[in-house]
Amino acid sequence: MEERLYLFLIYGIYFISSIVFSFLINNLFLKFSSNLGTRNNSENLVRWSAQTKPSLGGISFFILFLLSIIFYLILFKQHETFLNKQLFGILTASTLAFLMGLSDDAYNTKPLLKLIVQIICALILIFTDTYIAVFSDKIINEIFTIFWIVSIMNSINMLDNMDAISTITSVTVILNALLVIYLNNQFIDGMNIIILVGVMSSLIGFLFFNWNPAKMFMGDTGSQFLGLFLGAMGIIYFWNTPDTHGRIIHTKQFLITVLAFIIPIIDTTTVVINRIMSGKSPFVGGKDHTTHCLYFMGLSEKNIARLYFAIGLVSMLFNFFIVDCIDNWGYLYIILFSIYCLLLFGALYAPTRKYGR
Repeated sequence: MEERLYLFLIYGIYFISSIVFSFLINNLFLKFSSNLGTRNNSENLVRWSAQTKPSLGGISFFILFLLSIIFYLILFKQHETFLNKQLFGILTASTLAFLMGLSDDAYNTKPLLKLIVQIICALILIFTDTYIAVFSDKIINEIFTIFWIVSIMNSINMLDNMDAISTITSVTVILNALLVIYLNNQFIDGMNIIILVGVMSSLIGFLFFNWNPAKMFMGDTGSQFLGLFLGAMGIIYFWNTPDTHGRIIHTKQFLITVLAFIIPIIDTTTVVINRIMSGKSPFVGGKDHTTHCLYFMGLSEKNIARLYFAIGLVSMLFNFFIVDCIDNWGYLYIILFSIYCLLLFGALYAPTRKYGR
């Protein structure tokens, strides 16, 4: 009990310190650069914001990600951590995703190159034992893992279409992961807890500058890193983690994952469906995201951000019941939670048929 209280105290202090650090470093970036990370204004891009603003938030995410690893090594003296194959894979893939995003913000890299790098990131995770294990065939698991990582990296990137949306959505995903860790008493995963707390703190500190009207964007530097990081944490704590009774039930794991990532999944699915139905490429930008259509309906950007945060919290509450409170998992619960997901999808999808542009 005393050890757990000590760990909570350490995590709490690190959480607050990281928020302050994130705020200060983003404030420093903002003061010393007005155009780093901005795209060429002559490019023919469809953007929601009418103003060009620095895309620097992702740098602070990655810095705190690295500092979290260093902090853990110093505090707990776990030098053998670097012998951890899974951590090495996440660190390597996250670094590659960060560098690819940084390159894209600076030079506007080609979509094919981005896709190739995203697949390489997924392969790095697979080769270092971070892969989805829901099928009996390993090859199918690996293919599904590639699809998952590439999809989440692109979903977080596509969701970064309005002030604060991608930021608060990423916060709710991390809160879901921390909830699963708490409910399963997985405090032995101290390294991952510190990293999750550090990245979440970096997002909260960045939110001061990303809240509408935003002074700064996360850019592809941030969205690509977050997509990879959240995708990897999703594999570890949603797809592959048993419930509090020690059971891995695939329908349960599927619903936990969908609920944790429900906003990026709905938004990306909506955009892909509508663009294909309109004969457009899903990869070409447009003002047809769920966020945009809610704005066209009359909601303010701040209220859209609040709504999405509330959806994330409600979904996390449902995950609490799924992981900890339901002993006899069966078709009734599968149907009930599936209905919630479908109703939410319908509620966010319907406006896009009328207001999508």
